[in-house]
Amino acid sequence: MRLTLHGGFGEKGRTSLAVERDGYRLLFDAGVKTSARGRADYVPALTSATLAATSAIVITHAHEDHAGALGWCLAHGFAGTIHVTDETRRDLAHGVEGYADPADAARIACARFASLPARGRVRLGPFTIETGRSGHIVGGVWCSIDDDATRFVYCGDVVPASPVFVMDPLPACDTLAIDASYGDDDIAPAARADAIRAWVRAQAGGSILPTPLLGRSLELLAVLDAPVALAPGMRAALATQLAERDWIAPGIAARLAHRLDAAIDWTDAHALPAAPLLCHDGMGMTGPSRTWLESARAKGWPVLLTGHVPEGSLADDLLAAHGATWIRLPTHPTLTENQTLVARSGARRVLGHSCDAATLARLGNHLPALATTVATGDTVLLP
Repeated sequence: MRLTLHGGFGEKGRTSLAVERDGYRLLFDAGVKTSARGRADYVPALTSATLAATSAIVITHAHEDHAGALGWCLAHGFAGTIHVTDETRRDLAHGVEGYADPADAARIACARFASLPARGRVRLGPFTIETGRSGHIVGGVWCSIDDDATRFVYCGDVVPASPVFVMDPLPACDTLAIDASYGDDDIAPAARADAIRAWVRAQAGGSILPTPLLGRSLELLAVLDAPVALAPGMRAALATQLAERDWIAPGIAARLAHRLDAAIDWTDAHALPAAPLLCHDGMGMTGPSRTWLESARAKGWPVLLTGHVPEGSLADDLLAAHGATWIRLPTHPTLTENQTLVARSGARRVLGHSCDAATLARLGNHLPALATTVATGDTVLLP
């Protein structure tokens, strides 16, 4: 088995890697690097010839850093089948909208899709693919790839202990690619949730909380204990996620549905509601949050950022100018969670995606099996 790292290794964004054996090539994820728009490294490091030689693509979930370049792949040579869960296929437009050329985005609607199970097995070429729910988003899965000689597990984005989404246990494997987004950050999720609630309570006149439309939006609804306001599009996205009960942690759906019913729909970008306003996307690069963050910058409204802040984004500008506060809500594994995943997997070799080289090096101080020097463009041979 041979792995080729096409994006997301030694860098944040454009996550993409290929698994190959006996001439059969399978690509996992095709994301964009939101901080690199207009540059060659905005999309995965894939040539047209490589894409044409790729038999199938598996998309683990519908966020832009894992799916935003799917239409670009279709425009540049890929003609195979795309394997996704039914929920991810439904939500792909959200992961592409605002991040892809409109013509590339339109190609997705005409592409050939195959349904990937949320929990199950499929045979693709020489590989048996096993999937499980990722705990990160409705429709999100991790993938185990077995060629009868070795087993490689690609986590995609996972959350081992989300209060909202379910993650299925990873199988034992020889090599594991972990979600290293947070590096050696080991602050407990409960502590971060407490800090977010305290910050929101202190903003009696209201505040703005940009968030991705899917995934973290529902996590924030669970964390906040005050009435919330919703920007256009947010209510429908939250309701759609809540309707997928197989992906939601037991016991929380009814509480979240009650909170959603009590939320205020807000459309007036010239006035701030006296409540935390959830608006997408989370970086101010597209969607309603761009309008709201521009108003916040002009009027000094309180802004709380709770996820990744790409360089050059409107959110990044606000943070640099002390016009926003950043408290990361854990929607990726903490250090302890990654240590536990690695130990339980029994993996002798570990790769880390979705973080820069310096963050990966710090994580390596705590994970001896982690390969800290591999990066996008490298090939890794598995025994």
